[in-house]
Amino acid sequence: MSFSVLICTYNRPELLRTALDALLRRTDEKPDQVVVVNGGDEHTDQVVAEFADCPGVAVTLIKTVNKNLAASRNVGIPHCTGAIVAMSDDDAEVFPDWVTQIKRIHAEHPEAGAVGGAIIGASSVDSLISRIADVVTFPLPTTPKTVRTLPGVNVSYKHAVLDQIGPQDEILIRGEDVDFNWRVIKTGATVYYHPDIKVIHHHRPSLRKLIQQHYMYGRGYYLVRRKWPEMYSLYPRGLRKPKDFLKLINFVASTFYQPFLSAWKMPRTGDKIRAIPVMFANQVAWKAGMLRQRVLSAREGR
Repeated sequence: MSFSVLICTYNRPELLRTALDALLRRTDEKPDQVVVVNGGDEHTDQVVAEFADCPGVAVTLIKTVNKNLAASRNVGIPHCTGAIVAMSDDDAEVFPDWVTQIKRIHAEHPEAGAVGGAIIGASSVDSLISRIADVVTFPLPTTPKTVRTLPGVNVSYKHAVLDQIGPQDEILIRGEDVDFNWRVIKTGATVYYHPDIKVIHHHRPSLRKLIQQHYMYGRGYYLVRRKWPEMYSLYPRGLRKPKDFLKLINFVASTFYQPFLSAWKMPRTGDKIRAIPVMFANQVAWKAGMLRQRVLSAREGR
C-alpha cells in the first residue's frame, strides 16, 4: 500500500524539524510521500529543505496563508497520492514502526476507513500537566477497538474513503477531526484504534494553556453537535422528555464527579490528589466553552 503523510505547520520550525527527523530518519519503514503545508514563515521552508533528499521519499512543501488547521489540511490532502493518507502534527514524533503498524492495521481491517493509535506525552515523566493531558486530552483505550473518533495528531485514512467524505470543515474552530471521523462512519466504514500505533506528543506546557485548549474544545464540541443533530452528545438537545432532564442533571453533576474519576486514572498515587483541582478547572472551562459557543451561535443565527 502506497503511503502518504500530511503535516501542517505554522511558525514552529524546531518542533517540525524534530517531527520530520522522527518520520524520515528514525522510522524503520519510510513513507512514500510526505506533504508539508506551511502557513508560516520562511524558517519553516528551510527546515523542510533539510529533508528534501531523503532516499525513496517524495517530500513536498506547499505554502499557504494560515487560517486554521482544517483549511491547511484541505490544501494538503489533494496532493497526497498514497492509498493510505496518514496525518500527524508538527509537535508530534512518530514511533519507529509507525508506518509499518498503520499499514498492518489497515490490511487487517479493510472495513476501517480511519485507523489511529496512542498519543504519549513527551514530558509526562517530569510534568504533572503533561500527565493530566494524557488522561483528559487524549483519553484513548488500552486495547484495540472500534471508536467514535481519533485525534488528528495520529490518524490515517484509506484514500478511497477520503474521496467520499470531501474536505474538512473550515468553519469549525476546533473539532474538525471529530467531524471528519463522523463523516467516515456515515459512509458505512469504521474508525479503528490500535495502541501499537504510537506517537510522542508535546502537550500544552502550562496549566493556563491546557485550560484554554479545553475551553476551545468545548466551543468546537458544541459546533460539531450543532452540525450533526444525530451525533452522540453529553448534553440534551432539548428538554421535552424526562430523559432530557436526567441528561441535563448529569451534565451539571459530572462537572463535580468526573474530576475524581479522571484523577483515579493517573499513574501515580500523589498525582491522583493533585490532579483533582486541575481536572475540575478543566471541566469548568470545557463546559463554559460549550455554553459560550451556544450564545455566540444564537447571536449569529447558526
